[in-house]
Amino acid sequence: MTLIRRVQPSEPLPSEITPPEVFNRRRQLLAMAGVTPALAWGTAGHAQRVLPDKLQTQPSRFSVGETPTPYKDVTSYNNFYEFGTDKDDPARYAHTLKVRPWTVAVEGEVRKPRVFDIDELLRLSALEERVYRLRCVEGWSMVIPWVGYSLSELIRRVEPTGNAKFIEFTTLADPAQMPGVSSRVLDWPYVEGLRLDEANHPLTLLTLGLYGEVLPKQNGAPVRIVVPWKYGFKSGKSIVKIRFVEKQPISSWTRAIPREYGFYSNVNPQVNHPRWSQATERPIGSGSFLQRKRPTLMFNGYADQVASLYAGMDLRKFF
Repeated sequence: MTLIRRVQPSEPLPSEITPPEVFNRRRQLLAMAGVTPALAWGTAGHAQRVLPDKLQTQPSRFSVGETPTPYKDVTSYNNFYEFGTDKDDPARYAHTLKVRPWTVAVEGEVRKPRVFDIDELLRLSALEERVYRLRCVEGWSMVIPWVGYSLSELIRRVEPTGNAKFIEFTTLADPAQMPGVSSRVLDWPYVEGLRLDEANHPLTLLTLGLYGEVLPKQNGAPVRIVVPWKYGFKSGKSIVKIRFVEKQPISSWTRAIPREYGFYSNVNPQVNHPRWSQATERPIGSGSFLQRKRPTLMFNGYADQVASLYAGMDLRKFF
């Protein structure tokens, strides 16, 4: 596999940095604690199943050498329209999401379709902590220590047929749990898609946690996808179905506003969104929007690893 080149970032603001003693102490505690059953999920009056909030992880070669965005910012500033359109809506309303029981159906052009329980997904492969950049199409960015493993680990187990060219991801859409689903901002459920080779790329992460813990509900619990070289909306949250298909699926934002949101949505500083420049980005971390902007990196800094996927393609046309 190709190793990730460690990119030296621009000098960060002091307010963007998690104090080293806090970060290092957290990792030491996790190493000593292992798996700690701390959060019980279920309905009152019924047998509850325990999901540990701490996850046993191993370091990953796929991490970038940058300081993570503080946990409080990662978990309080989000886009998750199923819970509302304001950045603080997910943290405010996602407590209504029930993450147990949870299953993910894998179907379509595969030889071994099956339904995975969340416990099976947690055990499917060794969990890695991968520090990835996240770039939003609106112009803000974070650096997040995600926990999971390459989506290809799941893909090879279901054995795609020769007809499988794309993968379609579908998010839970339950108005009883997700107040934003009652709005008309999008056609629900939320759907995203990747080409099969993009999905099989080792950087594409089946994500089950962040900062050494299970995913917070506002960040896409209990399972989501993270594709670090694409804008954040491509990384579907709270996934309930993965379908292998022959034709390119229509993503939710592409369906809603096709001139603004293309299928590929690779981070590209040379191709602006009609309403936002993509040439620069503003790191989240200080709690203030007066932070210094920095140049946006092609493919979000992962060009060495993924540019070959798009060789010969006009990235202004296939945006």
